[in-house]
Amino acid sequence: MASNDQTFFKSLRNLETSYRNIRILAFTSVALFFLITVSSLVFAYRVKTDSESRIYVVEQGKSLIAALRNDVRENRPVEARDHVRRFHELFFTLDPDAHAIEEHIREALPYADESVSRLYLDTKEKGYYNQLIQAAASQEIQVDSIQIDLNQYPYQFRTFSRQQIIRLTNITVRRLVTTGYLRNVSRSMENPHGFLIEKFAVLDNTDLEERMRQ
Repeated sequence: MASNDQTFFKSLRNLETSYRNIRILAFTSVALFFLITVSSLVFAYRVKTDSESRIYVVEQGKSLIAALRNDVRENRPVEARDHVRRFHELFFTLDPDAHAIEEHIREALPYADESVSRLYLDTKEKGYYNQLIQAAASQEIQVDSIQIDLNQYPYQFRTFSRQQIIRLTNITVRRLVTTGYLRNVSRSMENPHGFLIEKFAVLDNTDLEERMRQ
């Protein structure tokens, strides 16, 4: 009888020990889960904060550089001008190659709304791109100045540029004055500045001079 009692109490102690170990394991698991959850939330918050504290600048029209900023409002004028400048470089720089033209236009379209799409289709329907290809002519642009009114939203801009139509025997220089509005949108790889050009229009595109190539 005493042997049975000892066996019973020993089993009871083993059960108590097992139960205590299970509770310790459960508490440890809950604490570990809580720690992982908190760490994940902190990491996600830091990633979001870091992402929102970056601006994107196009360097030489090719690579994107993420630049840290302290106040986005201080850098928006810089980004706005870079957005307008880069759009003009993409849309109005043309080579006598159909694939190259389509690639430039494809990169330029995310910078603007349907007003630019309509301008592209209208220019294409008039045969302008085919004329460049057939004449083996290139079109280059130099943006001289960009005026942006940041006091009223959406921000109206006006751009003053010069175009060069380079043919085999001569070069035509044209004035290019454009206008439009800038609206804030989400950033993306296709639109790194977070602006969208709206109501884009060409105000002046008259010839300035024509000279023979050397």
